[in-house]
Amino acid sequence: MEKSLVELDKGTICSSWNYNSQRLATGTVDGTLSIFDPNDPASSSFTCTSKIRVHDAGVLKVVWVPPEYGDAVACVCADGTLSLWEEVVEDAQPLQWKLCKRFNSNSAQVLDIQLGVSLSGLKMVAAYSDGNIKVYELLDPLELKNWQLQAEFQNVSDSVSTLGKALCSSASISWNPQRGESQESSFVLGFNSNTPQLNSSKVWEFDQAHQRWLPVAELALPGDKGDQVYAVAWAPNIGRPYEVIAVATEKGITIWHLGLNPDRNGRLSVDKVALLTGHQGEVWQMEWDMSGMTLATTGNDGVVRLWQSNLNGVWHEQAAFEPTT
Repeated sequence: MEKSLVELDKGTICSSWNYNSQRLATGTVDGTLSIFDPNDPASSSFTCTSKIRVHDAGVLKVVWVPPEYGDAVACVCADGTLSLWEEVVEDAQPLQWKLCKRFNSNSAQVLDIQLGVSLSGLKMVAAYSDGNIKVYELLDPLELKNWQLQAEFQNVSDSVSTLGKALCSSASISWNPQRGESQESSFVLGFNSNTPQLNSSKVWEFDQAHQRWLPVAELALPGDKGDQVYAVAWAPNIGRPYEVIAVATEKGITIWHLGLNPDRNGRLSVDKVALLTGHQGEVWQMEWDMSGMTLATTGNDGVVRLWQSNLNGVWHEQAAFEPTT
């Protein structure tokens, strides 16, 4: 017998589980952020415990802040604004969600964000509708309102080149999930824009010696570099001698192997190992399981598909879940 895990509000358009899947954040078309918690510690059912009106425009994306920085959620709204909300205790009152930071932008809209922990602390990568990328860093781990802009650049392979103002309708960012004392910060990002040079997914890594972000790989074959990117997803790595990254374009979902050892120019080797087709239309979202072995995808057709590779490295569709009325 089927059992409902959680009842979402009408108009819900995005959701995000926290690090241990014990809390769920959702956003709706009317600008409401909702937080769901288990009915009790042993329960698999969730109920809404908080509702916060974060904006007049719809909430398009919610992202949990890494747990060592408290219970907080970043929200991207339909008008391109970005805000950070934190659960706090004030004057012995019950827990409440409060606005702790609103990031201002002159004209460009925020399309996507991701948060990651680096050697120097918490960083946030934001992609904007004018084709720019901004990296913010948290100045004080105890104060989520204190951020500074660390870097701003464009998604081009030649880090010296700059392009004119672009028109980007969407972007996708995925932070390298590996975390270790020797691990440099890195992420992959692709755009859906009118500027071919910006579109292809690039892997960016922070150069500690020169304190700058550098493109170390491009995940596209020569004839595909202008293809608009809909989604990217960096897989967790448990002992592999390479990284695995999925990239969704109009041609399908490509699986890439990314080398770990840079050449003398600082570039990492890339190898396209699979092209997954099956979705009808755009793929909006992709997520890896904790082992980095199974990829879940969904898109325009409303179908959730699970993909795996066999022992010979051949990728195939493992399961498909059709939408129910």
